[in-house]
Amino acid sequence: MSTTIILILIVVVTAVMMVYLIISHRRDLPEINAEEEAAKAKKVNPNLECCGEHEVCEAETLLTLSEEIIYYSDEELDEYRGRKSDEYSEEEEEEFREVLLTLQMHEVTGWLKSIQLRQIELPDSIREEALMIVDDFRKIRQENRKAKEKGE
Repeated sequence: MSTTIILILIVVVTAVMMVYLIISHRRDLPEINAEEEAAKAKKVNPNLECCGEHEVCEAETLLTLSEEIIYYSDEELDEYRGRKSDEYSEEEEEEFREVLLTLQMHEVTGWLKSIQLRQIELPDSIREEALMIVDDFRKIRQENRKAKEKGE
């Protein structure tokens, strides 16, 4: 009788541990980088990917849920439409950098979406800087969510 109870307990504990490991493994999977998300956004129906809190989804991902172009006091960048990312002079790159540096961290994702919708290729160095800011913003948001979950 006691051997049966011990075996049942071992099976239950093992099952609980397996579920826990599966869940924690999913949380530890690396995030898709911003370029992969942008490519994926073109293939996937954004309404199926969104959590229902559009501002949260759009602030953290490069998924474009609308075709509305929002300008960030950067209308002058429209003259670069059609230019390849490696064809900019240092002065032209500096124009993009000036806009990027005026943005708050939470605005960078929206700016990247705006640039994409306007068919402007960012200079390579600026794109890397912007993607690093987006990555930092995601990490901060994740840390805040985890802290909030622990507090509740």
